[in-house]
Amino acid sequence: MSLLAADIGNSHTFLGLLDGDEVTAHWRVNSDERRTADEWSIVIRGLLGDRIDDVDGISVCATVPAVLHEWREMLERHFGDVPSIVVEPGVRTGIPVLMDNPREVGTDRIVNSLAAATLYGGPAIVVDFGTATTFDVVNGAGQYVGGAISPGIETSLEALGRRGAQLRKVELVRPRSVIAKNTVEALQSGMVFGVAAQVEGLVARMIAELGVPVEDVTVISTGHLAALLVDDCACFTEHSPWLTLQGLRLVFERNS
Repeated sequence: MSLLAADIGNSHTFLGLLDGDEVTAHWRVNSDERRTADEWSIVIRGLLGDRIDDVDGISVCATVPAVLHEWREMLERHFGDVPSIVVEPGVRTGIPVLMDNPREVGTDRIVNSLAAATLYGGPAIVVDFGTATTFDVVNGAGQYVGGAISPGIETSLEALGRRGAQLRKVELVRPRSVIAKNTVEALQSGMVFGVAAQVEGLVARMIAELGVPVEDVTVISTGHLAALLVDDCACFTEHSPWLTLQGLRLVFERNS
């Protein structure tokens, strides 16, 4: 018996099949706002194959309202006999949100913070590398206290390609050196090492603002682009690629 967890982001939807706390399978598909509930059902059934019969629960968080609308319809029409939970205001997460307006915080960020607090304890900082690079902070009492949002690596690279007359799209990989010898590697250096320096700087400022020793803070990298940066950011103490999926599992268990 398994839980299907879905993290619906602006660019991609991450799907994972969990058996307890183990991610046994995972997929990444486009978060196409034009895709209907019926089409989403076909996608999911195609990915799961014979494992569809083993799914005994579905847990979802989303930052794209149009896609979430279709998912709600899909869950009702195609998976009506499977218990499901959509993370939204009013759903028990077990992590207090100390924000001016808690409803404004993306549910994926709450789910990440819940997983960080549960799996690693606080204080902790989660850096999620996706369409945006998000920083989320959990204090020593296990409370979500805020964070920061900056443009994602791919988002920044695409913007440079559109606005720079002599720049072009390049493969997002780690270049040979920081001091690049050609335009392609110069763009790659700016993206990889520039973002790494930004992350280290923001994390250091956040730890200083928390007023706790650096060694007491767990700094966790996650998101599908994290592997590109994790070796060049000295601030990370943990790399957890499935942190959001684990958080969705925790929310499902607390509301089942």
